[in-house]
This record gives sequence, structure tokens and C-alpha cells, in this order.
Amino acid sequence: MNPQGLLEQFLGPNAGQAAGGAMQNAKGKLANSGLGGVAGGLAAGGLLGVLLGNKKARKTAGKLAGGVVGYGGAAALGALAFRAYSNWQAGQQAPQQAAAQQPAAAPPPALPPAGSKFLPAAAPASNGRPFELALVMAMIAAANADGHIGPDEQRLIFNKVGELPLDAEDKAFVFDALGSPPSLQDIANLAEGPEQAAELYLVSRLAIDPDHPMEQAYLEALASRLSLPGELVGHLESQAEAATA
Repeated sequence: MNPQGLLEQFLGPNAGQAAGGAMQNAKGKLANSGLGGVAGGLAAGGLLGVLLGNKKARKTAGKLAGGVVGYGGAAALGALAFRAYSNWQAGQQAPQQAAAQQPAAAPPPALPPAGSKFLPAAAPASNGRPFELALVMAMIAAANADGHIGPDEQRLIFNKVGELPLDAEDKAFVFDALGSPPSLQDIANLAEGPEQAAELYLVSRLAIDPDHPMEQAYLEALASRLSLPGELVGHLESQAEAATA
């Protein structure tokens, strides 16, 4: 099984890129242009666009899909989650520094350091399996939040998965998850620490166009089950909006 390749097929078209090469490429691009170029195509790439059906990200897939080409969707996702988390931490520290009359800290880096838990391949989920699989399950669960994935949509997704360069085990994993989507609590239980919790929320938000009360309720419940502070959720929302704007 190739968890990294499977995640890339969901997040963007560069499924064959190795994790190290993707991260190195992302570093170069982000250093020059910030997160915007990477984020621009994240929600429209690969199977995530199919999961969203005819929602906004699918409608804009043509002009956005190129944004993540060459960067690696997993690397982009980790960068977005890291940026949100770093901004939240900086906001938490600012009042304390002001009260102690200390100079403000330097702005956080744009990319997670090597070995950071914000890189999906860096640490397993709480069940001991690769965290990339947890992120795929989170997208599938979130996409089912409003019940729009009916039999016709499911057949479309199955056909799309069948065309992808995935091995039989990867395809079986996706088919099983689509046939019996994990529950919200199943997804929340997969987080091993706050970094993974933040990333699970972010990828779930990318799989939802929250214009439906059921989708909004799902995200609120997920944030609660993941024990994410409201301010951090706000930063994650900002990064998700930038990725799909």
C-alpha cells in the first residue's frame, strides 16, 4: 500500500511524487510566492474535486487545478495547517509578551520544519496506521456530511478510483471507506496530538462547501470532538478559504 500516493490522488494530480521531493519543491515555490500559489488548487485537485460533486470547487476546478501541480498536495496541506497553527500560537503569546513588556516574537516560518507532525508522513495516526490514510478517511466522511453522495455519485467516484494508478490494496481501502463512511467520532479518534487534530479539521473543511446546515453542524461537532480552540478553528478556516477562494 502507498499511503502517500493515495493522499496525493485525493489532494492533487501529482500522485507519483515522493514525499521528500514534494516538500523540497514546495519549499522553493513558497519561498518565492507565499502559500497562495500552492493553496490555489488544493481543493480542486484529484479525487477531492470528484467528492465535492457539482459544488463550488468542482465548478472552478478548471482554473484552479494547476495551482498544486508540482508541489505535492500533502506538502501543501501540511503548510496550510502549520501556518494556521503558528498564527494561532503567535496570537496566544502576544498578550503575555505585551504584559511583560517583551519585544514581539519573529513571524513564524511559512513551512513546517523537517520532522514536524504537520507533515503527514512524519507520524502515524492514533491507530498506528499512516496518517495519510486518516486524512483520506476524513475527506470521505466530510463529503458525506450533507448526504449528497448518492448511488450515482458513488458510481462516478468508484469509476474514477478504478482509473487511477493505485494498487489493489489502495483501491480496496477507498472503496471500503466510501461504502461505509467513517463516523465523525471515528475521525476525531484518529488524531494523535494537536497538530494532527488541526490537519484533520482542515482537510475536512476543504472537503465541504459549508453552505448547508448539516455541513456547518458537522464541522462544529468535529472541532469540538478534536478539542480545537475556537481561535485556532478561525485560523484554519482562513487558510481553507484562501485555498478555495
